[in-house]
Amino acid sequence: MKKVFLAVGLVAAVAFTSCKDNASDKVKGENVEMAATRDADATVFPTMEFEESAYDFGNIARGTAVEHVFKFKNTGKAPLVIVDATSTCGCTVPSYPKEPIQPGETGELLVKYNGSGLNAVTKIVTVKSNTEKGSETVKITAFVQSAEGPAVNG
Repeated sequence: MKKVFLAVGLVAAVAFTSCKDNASDKVKGENVEMAATRDADATVFPTMEFEESAYDFGNIARGTAVEHVFKFKNTGKAPLVIVDATSTCGCTVPSYPKEPIQPGETGELLVKYNGSGLNAVTKIVTVKSNTEKGSETVKITAFVQSAEGPAVNG
């Protein structure tokens, strides 16, 4: 038992006395600069600004397919990457650009609606991206009339 305590004590003494070097002397200046730049860049985000966040198709006949293009601009300071765009149901299908949108550039989100449902209809499209918020939404509305009723496309 004495030998175990002696061995542990000897190992501890060596461990404490061998750490005499100053750790800050081992830090490379260029690594500190790279880390500072990386941390500063981590606070720079793209910003997705839509020209309009909602569109009303007006009165449409049931089963009439309609579509609308939502235009947006990246007003941020980093490339905008859209990861996904989803709607509240399968009757609304969004299409989005797959390539990054550079700062100052514009893009288009195409939303197709198949005219299902009846009466007042509202569908929300959620666009997931690398913006600070992580997602943006746009909305389409329509008043869907039965096929027998009069319809005015809008």
